[in-house]
Amino acid sequence: MLLADDPRSRVLLRLAAHAPADEAEARDVAAISAFVRANADCFGKANPVAHLTGSAFVLAPDGRLLLHHHRKLDRWLQLGGHTDPGEVDVADTAFREAAEESGLTDLRFHPALGRRPIDVDAHRIPARPGEAAHDHLDLRYVLVTDTPEAIECSAESRALAWFHGAALAALGFDPALRRAVDKLRTLSEAPRLA
Repeated sequence: MLLADDPRSRVLLRLAAHAPADEAEARDVAAISAFVRANADCFGKANPVAHLTGSAFVLAPDGRLLLHHHRKLDRWLQLGGHTDPGEVDVADTAFREAAEESGLTDLRFHPALGRRPIDVDAHRIPARPGEAAHDHLDLRYVLVTDTPEAIECSAESRALAWFHGAALAALGFDPALRRAVDKLRTLSEAPRLA
């Protein structure tokens, strides 16, 4: 059992409170919880096997979803990444990464969810020169902006774009990302994602 002041406690509490949408997400919640309990070095990149990441689905007032074309993975994905040194709240990570990668300065957590993740996913990152294959243990949050026109592409992205409807469906997401987008459709700010 972890002490209350152990930074992993916050992650474990959020995972325990999360209601998985399907068996795959339930397996990921259980696996991530077990990994976090067993590994004090679950933050940052210190653990070469796996580490916690935070990502964010950013919604515009009209319900469009912001995605970036990830430079290294060559796929359209939500914004997000690794915790910085000393950063132990993956909600903060998701927020910081979304702001850095989008240039948006008015981001805030979705009012219905706050700092609770909408989705939880463990996924494999392929090996690259100088980096072995490893797992990202991702807690996914929802942020909103009132200034969607203010996006600025960062060096981590090939492009940033707002998606909805058929254009979003045409991106061919993996099952876990499709599940998360389906959850987004239930939010009042996301009517155009369908």
